[in-house]
Amino acid sequence: FVLLRPIHFEMRPMTSPLLLSPSPCRLLRRLFSRAPRRRNPTTPRPLSPHLGRRLPLRLPASMSSSSVGTPDSVVADADALARKVAAIRAAGPAKLQVIADFDGTLTRYWYDGSRGQSSHGLLRQGNEEFDSKREALFEHYHPIEINPDIPVLEKAKLMEEWWGKTHGLLIEGGLTQEAIKKSVADAAIAFRDGVVELFEFLEARDIPVLVFSAGLADIIEEVFRQKLHRSFKNIKIVSNRMVFNEEGCLVAFKGKTIHVLNKNEHSLDMAAPVHDSLGDPNGSIDDYSLVKKRTNVLLLGDHIGDLGMSDGLNYENRIAAGFLNTNIEKSLKDYSGAFDIVYLNDASMRGVVELVSDLCP
Repeated sequence: FVLLRPIHFEMRPMTSPLLLSPSPCRLLRRLFSRAPRRRNPTTPRPLSPHLGRRLPLRLPASMSSSSVGTPDSVVADADALARKVAAIRAAGPAKLQVIADFDGTLTRYWYDGSRGQSSHGLLRQGNEEFDSKREALFEHYHPIEINPDIPVLEKAKLMEEWWGKTHGLLIEGGLTQEAIKKSVADAAIAFRDGVVELFEFLEARDIPVLVFSAGLADIIEEVFRQKLHRSFKNIKIVSNRMVFNEEGCLVAFKGKTIHVLNKNEHSLDMAAPVHDSLGDPNGSIDDYSLVKKRTNVLLLGDHIGDLGMSDGLNYENRIAAGFLNTNIEKSLKDYSGAFDIVYLNDASMRGVVELVSDLCP
């Protein structure tokens, strides 16, 4: 691995040394000079005064060999990342699209010292009976979701069943637009620092952003409205969409059901922009065929399963950036093997901003 700061994990040798200069990617030249910033004091902090052995890297003089702290990025194969950056950069922004997960990727993992809420978990119907029924469904189906021994096709049917029952409870329990607004206002949820900067950079270059979620698009849009207080013309939400009546009560769900095993580019017909208000029926995109012609992808996720969001897209180059928010020791090896770059300890989005700056100078 290439680490920004010393850490005590067991390291496997790199396949090739990192080329700090010359390099087509400013990110790779600066990997060792950025000072880490902890997002939350309660996050477990792995410390070590040394690595136990030397890595085959040339560190800049500005980084002392005795420096101690948490890293904020890990790159397992710097040469491969540099090649991808060079290829995407050469093709230009007209060939690039960004695919991002929402919960734990665009949003923080920690919130005021505690685990932040997800867009689905924050919802309160205003009816305790139905909130409890949805919680019971979670307790039953979530172990199935994370069980690696269940075949994918069988699990997909069960996930479809879970989502269908949950959506039915939301309708039966009388979910209203006002309940959604209040749930978001009271929620422990926030975007990562640097998200607005990232969106502004991409919008200025007409680079589309597809936000995939197995949750509820109407809630995600409300989070955008309440937490960012603005919209971006290049952002589309691909998620489950609600249909409300004139009284603002949920009466149905629109289109196909998107769950954890099918949130990918096969679901693009469900994409729509962030609407100005809840219940706005307008704005579904009809140009997703143009998105599919953008064959370079920057994928952002916080679970290895999020890599499937690019399924269905015949991309030429894909850079996968992963956010490993917790259980660093246990998961670092798997994450660094799956993602081109891994951001640790609930990092800000500023590393991704630096990355896209290299992709589209």
